Amino acid sequence: MSDHVTKTVQKWHASFKKGTDFDSWGQLVEAIDEYQILARQVQKEVQSSNSHDFTEEQKKTLGKFATCLEMRSAALQCTQSQEEFKLEDLKKLEPIIKSILTYNKDFPFDVQPVPLRKILAPGEEENLEEELDAGTGAGSTPSFPSRVPGTLLPRLPSEPGLTLLTLTIEKIGLKDAGQCIDPYITVSVKDLNGIDLNPVQDTPVATRKEDTYINFSVDVEIQKHLEKLPKGAAIFFEFKHYKPKKRLTSTKCFAFMEMDEIKPGPIVIELCILLFHSEIGLMPTRNIYKHYNKHCKHS
Repeated sequence: MSDHVTKTVQKWHASFKKGTDFDSWGQLVEAIDEYQILARQVQKEVQSSNSHDFTEEQKKTLGKFATCLEMRSAALQCTQSQEEFKLEDLKKLEPIIKSILTYNKDFPFDVQPVPLRKILAPGEEENLEEELDAGTGAGSTPSFPSRVPGTLLPRLPSEPGLTLLTLTIEKIGLKDAGQCIDPYITVSVKDLNGIDLNPVQDTPVATRKEDTYINFSVDVEIQKHLEKLPKGAAIFFEFKHYKPKKRLTSTKCFAFMEMDEIKPGPIVIELCILLFHSEIGLMPTRNIYKHYNKHCKHS
């Protein structure tokens, strides 16, 4: 057995520990990054046709391990997951990645290896994004692939003396609109501490773009009557899109609408760009809210 293989396994184990430590400490963005990086490293080894460092059975186990990493990463990114893969489940896999060269037991979870996908070489990610933009020059209106159906909820029943609120999200203006893949907006209603007052809703993926605008033209039904919202509540919008480099969904910018801004007719909301983390991933919205209150709202 070569020193290279031993060092590779040790490196994987260290990365796994680093990710679960971040997860335990509530540093979810860092945990997601670590899980995604490790999953890609493991998957690259599994897919390599020239690799003879691991047996086919070991590669199958590693593929399932990568699946679990992605499942935990997805659970951290989705606040409404009902079948989430928990941290305590993931920690059960530590003996496997630590001793993959001698592990001979059944895998503890009924999962399938991560599907084969192309492993991009350094620099190919940028080329991929350029290819996606090719043919979508200024003024064109290409369609985005409708892979995200959204999680929008129906209108509440009317109640005497209470006001229902429907928001129509028309479009968002960004200078790099053409580079955004599978863009959508997460809408939530939060109190002053960033606690959700309503179920979080995702719009479907945007259908088209025009120049520097991404068009949504979608109605969002707020799931609480206006009179029942506490003082200081705000409606929170997060613009998200897919990042091929890291194979995760990233929050690019966000905005608020406070209660005194709610009125019939159109309104333009100023965007806050997330500059305090280069790859924010899906940062917990409660933390973003606190960041906004501290650095944006009173500036």
